[in-house]
Amino acid sequence: MSKKFTLLMIVALLALSVAPSITAQEDLPKIGFLPGVVDPFYQVMELGVNAAIADFGLEVVTQYPQDWAVAEQTPILEAMIARGDLDYIITAPVDKEQMVAPLQAAVDAGIRVITVDTFLGDGDYVNGPVTFPISYIGSDNVEGGRIAAEALAEVLGGEGLVYVQNTNVGVSTTEQRGQGFIEGIAQYPGMELVGMDYNLDDANTAAEQTAAVLQREPELAGIFGVNVFSAQGAGTAVINAGLGGQVQVIAFDATQFAIEQLRAGVVTLVIAQKPFDMGYLAVEFAMADWRGVTSLPRRVTTGYAVITAENVDDPEVARFIYQVP
Repeated sequence: MSKKFTLLMIVALLALSVAPSITAQEDLPKIGFLPGVVDPFYQVMELGVNAAIADFGLEVVTQYPQDWAVAEQTPILEAMIARGDLDYIITAPVDKEQMVAPLQAAVDAGIRVITVDTFLGDGDYVNGPVTFPISYIGSDNVEGGRIAAEALAEVLGGEGLVYVQNTNVGVSTTEQRGQGFIEGIAQYPGMELVGMDYNLDDANTAAEQTAAVLQREPELAGIFGVNVFSAQGAGTAVINAGLGGQVQVIAFDATQFAIEQLRAGVVTLVIAQKPFDMGYLAVEFAMADWRGVTSLPRRVTTGYAVITAENVDDPEVARFIYQVP
């Protein structure tokens, strides 16, 4: 599907969202929103969901897992299915394989599924192994990893030892960010990847792992933190080691902590996703599907904003920092 067609479809949906076509008599869908975990990224996504819910006059049921785990997300999903009153579930699957069966159960119960941020199977809902979701709305995460690699290579002059702080095996987004970073670093003969650790979405674990690498690799020059918890833990370890400004950190996700560390010179660059857009578009897609639209794109990429010390105060860039009430 061409980017031009996708853009036209999204524009059409935006027009639909403000069209005065909803009446008090219209039968409206009820939506469930099931994020991956409690963090600023998903909280901003919830703001997007709620904004669209208000625009359409809908009702949403939202519940967060306390930890990023199949064992946490699945019972919440099952409870949402058991309610019997939901027409759509918007969710970020915490595992691309293990959440297939639980979400298939939702579809079997008559609930339509839209995935945001993360995907099922290989993310190809047309020709891939999993095709039941309406769409996958999220970032191009391989490209995000490449952006991180290129930024780190530029600041290091194309030379140095680098390290990746990752989250969980089996998570579609962070696997792709790691892949994109490795592919990007491979383009620079003077750079070497010394390792990748998985912190299970725990900032304290990320800090401990990073501290161990800093001790083991005294020549370490750069770190890529693939999500909120990874970047936070890596930044904390660098600060505690007194290496702020010496070991460059690329942070994925524009949390307040990441921006503070950018201003302090610990973080070199912050890659901001657009979680508000993901949430808003997902509700729009649900509403469009409800009204009978059959040509919805099965994959929508929402893009990035790259935040540096030079542009962080530009309002057109700063609006992508994750602001949580």
